[in-house]
Amino acid sequence: MPSKQLWGGETSKAVSNFPISGETVPVSVVRWLARVKGAAALVNGELGLLDKRRASRIAKASAEIAAGEHDGQFPIDVFQTGSGTSTNTNANEVIAALAGENVHPNDHVNMGQSSNDVFPSAVHLAALDIAQNELLPALKQLERAFAKKAKSFHNVVKSGRTHLMDAVPVTLGQEFAGYAAQLALAQERVRSALEHVGQIPLGGTATGTGLNTHARFAEKVRARLKKESGLKQIAAPLDPFEAQANRDALVELSGALKVIAVSLTKIAGDLALMGSG
Repeated sequence: MPSKQLWGGETSKAVSNFPISGETVPVSVVRWLARVKGAAALVNGELGLLDKRRASRIAKASAEIAAGEHDGQFPIDVFQTGSGTSTNTNANEVIAALAGENVHPNDHVNMGQSSNDVFPSAVHLAALDIAQNELLPALKQLERAFAKKAKSFHNVVKSGRTHLMDAVPVTLGQEFAGYAAQLALAQERVRSALEHVGQIPLGGTATGTGLNTHARFAEKVRARLKKESGLKQIAAPLDPFEAQANRDALVELSGALKVIAVSLTKIAGDLALMGSG
């Protein structure tokens, strides 16, 4: 537990309401939620809806959370309200406490937002960030390793097997080239899914209508997040009600990850058999 509690009463109630798994919301989601809050505050300042000094303090507090300085301030169980309302409120309270006097969790930190659009946006952005900056480079590295081995094994002739029985000759290089191709296709599948994951429902507020937010709010927040993060896939959704009501893009990404898991399991099985003699 942190030495100083920054959250407020609503967070405390949520901790009591959801003593389910003992597993909290992933820090990657919390940090992206904070990035969204910071960008939202600065945009509301630009639009004249929030005084710029208060907006700046909210942005600074959000940046501290995004940098991982306050991970211990988010104690709510991952199994909570379906829309992430409790964690959204948790973030609002912690940011308001860090921002100082005359910053209200709802009126200022949550201005122009709802847990229904902000929390799923944070989940999408966390998945996009990790897949783009960690998963894809790792897959590329493995693809290159297999391709390098394919070249070095170009003249190594071995038995090709069907149903575990020796069949006809192949080269070890041909087999490793196949593995490299599997990894290349894996990257294509992930990149394709990320184009949809990047379409975040920000600006829909409670139901997708955008009620109680400025018409240019979502556009400007997305542009700021895209510039700051370098994630080029961040974009407006094809339809705000689709984006608000469904997590189909995350299901699509999950499917791509399952294909990768099956590919790697198959490769590992092949290597085990080849090493068995």
